[in-house]
Amino acid sequence: MKRYALAGASSRGLYMYGKAISERFTDSAKLVGVYDINPVRSNLLSHECGNVPVFNTFDEMMASAKPDCVIVTTVDRFHHEYIIRALEAGCDAITEKPMTIDDARCRAILDAEKRTGRHVTVTFNYRFALYVTRIKELLREGAIGEVYSVDFEWILDTRHGADYFRRWHRRKDNSGGLLVHKATHHFDMINWWVEDDPMLVYATGSRRFYGPSRRERGERCSTCAYTRTCEFYVDYEHDARMKALYYDAEQVDGYFRDRCVFADDIDIEDNMNATVCYKHGVTMSYSLIAYSPYEGWRVALNGFGGRIEAQEFHSGQRAGESVQQIDVFNRRGERVVYNIPRATGNHAGGDDRLLERLFSGRDIPDPLGYMAGSWSGAMSILIGIGANKSIATGQPVSIDDLLKS
Repeated sequence: MKRYALAGASSRGLYMYGKAISERFTDSAKLVGVYDINPVRSNLLSHECGNVPVFNTFDEMMASAKPDCVIVTTVDRFHHEYIIRALEAGCDAITEKPMTIDDARCRAILDAEKRTGRHVTVTFNYRFALYVTRIKELLREGAIGEVYSVDFEWILDTRHGADYFRRWHRRKDNSGGLLVHKATHHFDMINWWVEDDPMLVYATGSRRFYGPSRRERGERCSTCAYTRTCEFYVDYEHDARMKALYYDAEQVDGYFRDRCVFADDIDIEDNMNATVCYKHGVTMSYSLIAYSPYEGWRVALNGFGGRIEAQEFHSGQRAGESVQQIDVFNRRGERVVYNIPRATGNHAGGDDRLLERLFSGRDIPDPLGYMAGSWSGAMSILIGIGANKSIATGQPVSIDDLLKS
């Protein structure tokens, strides 16, 4: 039985990993410790997961619990710290995406993994969604031959998108911005589909919707004078789950979960575009906005033999459709339609399929390469990190330069 410890008693740590290990995979995995800088959240996770031991420091947990693997679910800016400390303690590490938020931290993780001989797994759950998997299979089957270019658009609505501007993600020094924190999912999907590494990125970005764009604002929703007129007002204090995780814990660390989305200190973009060149000639045009009336994504992959078009809706009028469609247009003038039943579960069922591979103890064949290591983690975040640097300088950024700096 493999022993796991959690660094970070976050919502993801509790509901994705803690409960899965303590309730679903009890024959093959054991949760032996949790550490978080906020003991209220640590104790909540412990209570929800069978009274797993709570530790006051990470070093104490490592020495006493003796895990085989550390699962890192902290604020993004600290991922590298606990990944590296786990590796140096002789453990493997599983980390939430993004692997880290800048190129120096990325290089430090790659160096530590090489130096220690231990292994880092990055949990790209979206690879496991059946719709995303079917596109991968079609590409492997040669449905459009060699891929030449990709057009990819991700659209966040004002429910999901706004939440990044309430939380710690709103500061680039915490999250790397949406081009790192959120887009690491998207860039990994493309990298996985085209089976190539990025070489060069050029990007533009701005903040047009959130930030100090209106006068009627306060510090946080629960104390704001405009709760009756602001369409972004949220009431987390009377939500039992949110209250337990955040309101009951905020007196310890001062972290407010309901900060105003129009605050002055927000420094991440809500409107982003990037052009990416890959080593074997693929080019990608990417865009991300965080203020759409509905949420989803659309992609077009263009190749020697034709074109694949796909789109997925997470909110809005089409979100409830029971079938998702993939269109393949070949050079004979035909349109071949693939209908994929909409999957249930978190992240289109991807979470459950990822957890099975992580914790079941079974040796599950992986011909499509679902499981991602540190190199995949690096290649996805370095597109976003390079994009951030390009926005700041107005110049294209070499991925190899980021690896060598």
